[in-house]
Amino acid sequence: MSDHSQNKMSTSVVNVNDSLTGHIISTTVGGKNGKPKQTRRYLAERIVGTGSFGIVFLAKCVETGELVAIKKVLQDRRYELFLNLVMEYVPDSMYRVSKLYTNTNQSMPLIFVKLYMHQIFRGLAYIHTVPGVCHRDLKPQNILVDPHTHQVKICDFGSAKVLIKGEANLSHICSLFYRAPELIFGATEYTTSIDIWSAGCVLAELLLGEPLFPGDNAVDQLVEIIKVLGTPSEEEVCCSNSNNFKFSQIFCKTMPPEAIDLTSQLLQYSPTLRCTALEACAHPFFDELREPNALLPDGRPFPPLFNFKQELSGASQELIDKLIPEHVKRKIGLPPTHFGGT
Repeated sequence: MSDHSQNKMSTSVVNVNDSLTGHIISTTVGGKNGKPKQTRRYLAERIVGTGSFGIVFLAKCVETGELVAIKKVLQDRRYELFLNLVMEYVPDSMYRVSKLYTNTNQSMPLIFVKLYMHQIFRGLAYIHTVPGVCHRDLKPQNILVDPHTHQVKICDFGSAKVLIKGEANLSHICSLFYRAPELIFGATEYTTSIDIWSAGCVLAELLLGEPLFPGDNAVDQLVEIIKVLGTPSEEEVCCSNSNNFKFSQIFCKTMPPEAIDLTSQLLQYSPTLRCTALEACAHPFFDELREPNALLPDGRPFPPLFNFKQELSGASQELIDKLIPEHVKRKIGLPPTHFGGT
């Protein structure tokens, strides 16, 4: 889940020679709200990820022993200065977890698909509602998973942006397999619903064990989408809904109808017809998670799923009632209008 206000992060700019594996990276934390500044030193142990924006190290804080992830981003080529983002360390990604199943010819257990996707939608609900941010590159590689607690966090906000109505944006954004149709059509004024499309692609991939739309280029990507959703109408192309869904033919016959229904609500040509992240969380596909005695397969409790906060501001009371189970309301003594629903 991605309540970013609770994630620890500090920054520093250092010389490249200080950021190699086995070397010390120093940074300053604090200094706000009257708190004194403190120096923290991190021993870079190994590289755990690479991308177009930088390299991610696993590092250990010399002062506390805490394991952290440090993302090194080049700031100035002339002086080889790098910005280091120090964040909490989450040991795995959705991509690697999914690959573990496909490499052994197994399907991801449905309970984990539900658990992971519910947290992804919770994270999207938070960033779309509270800071008003569109991620613009949601994919399994940018979703972190703790294999012990099964807690999920959205990461890599290098392409993220606050979208302003009437302001043009890049259409060549988001990794190809997860790129919404309106982006392929060249739309420059779009909404956070492009993240919802990407989440639908992630859901389908977890259910199928492989990407749903594996295009080689933008044109081929559109062909892959049309194979599943049918040919879009002229109106759909201009705004970028097709009722010509073939999801029931794509998924196996044992796939729960709720999974197919949710996927179809996410993967709509028209951005306005895609459900919101909060509406996705309330979908019957996730009802199993809301049962009073629901537990992980090994008997341990789920990670926190229902501790909603500001993302419920403005949500209807009916939606809130679906999102927070009765047994949770009783446990925390939540009054019906606690979040100011209408």
